[in-house]
Amino acid sequence: MSIYIIVALVAFIASLTQRVSGFGFGMLFMTAAPFLMPTYPEATTLSGALALVCALVTGVQMVRFVPWKKLLPILCTFLVVSFVSIRFVGRIDGKMMRGVLGAVLLFLSFYFSFIRSKISMKPTMKVQVGMGTVSGVMGGLFAMQGPPAVIYFISCADNKEEYMAITQWYFIISNSFMTVSRAASGFFTPTVGKAWLFGVAAVILGLMVGKRIYSRMPIEIIRKVVYVIIGVSGLLAIILSLR
Repeated sequence: MSIYIIVALVAFIASLTQRVSGFGFGMLFMTAAPFLMPTYPEATTLSGALALVCALVTGVQMVRFVPWKKLLPILCTFLVVSFVSIRFVGRIDGKMMRGVLGAVLLFLSFYFSFIRSKISMKPTMKVQVGMGTVSGVMGGLFAMQGPPAVIYFISCADNKEEYMAITQWYFIISNSFMTVSRAASGFFTPTVGKAWLFGVAAVILGLMVGKRIYSRMPIEIIRKVVYVIIGVSGLLAIILSLR
């Protein structure tokens, strides 16, 4: 029972973060999920299924702002690459994946803290395919396809509403696809289902609180705290993978 309480707590924090910044659920949830679920594939399955709910609640409310022409190329690339990556993840040793995940988290923490604002990217077809490919690999292996796609969305969105809408619908469609693919591969086990039920309520609560915080607190302050947590979690994952 204590494991499911932790799942709910992490889901609450992750959904709150995504509601404030537009992304981050998978990044935060996967810092804990590999240590809570019996296998790594089950951890990515749980993360993706909860992330789907998280994005769906906000996305439905903002569907009128979605610029589909900016979304479809990167999304189609992602679907193809993630399909292959999901088939690959079941053959990889879970302990090794925790170490790789830790390294990815450390990189993301450093990137978003110090480099992101210094990079300018135009929303060309080449960029969309490239970001879709990286996003597909990260989504299939780590259940955190957000960062590469978010870089593109920030560059191409005309306003705040468009950015939030396109990001959430990317997560809705991508996580729907990956959840079905993982279920077809046998990764959606009874344990994942039970943990999902505990996590859903926490996700809804996190979205409600996140919406309030979004209107009262500067986003950059929250983002900086999150990036520090991600970096520490990545370092912890690497240390534990070496034991």
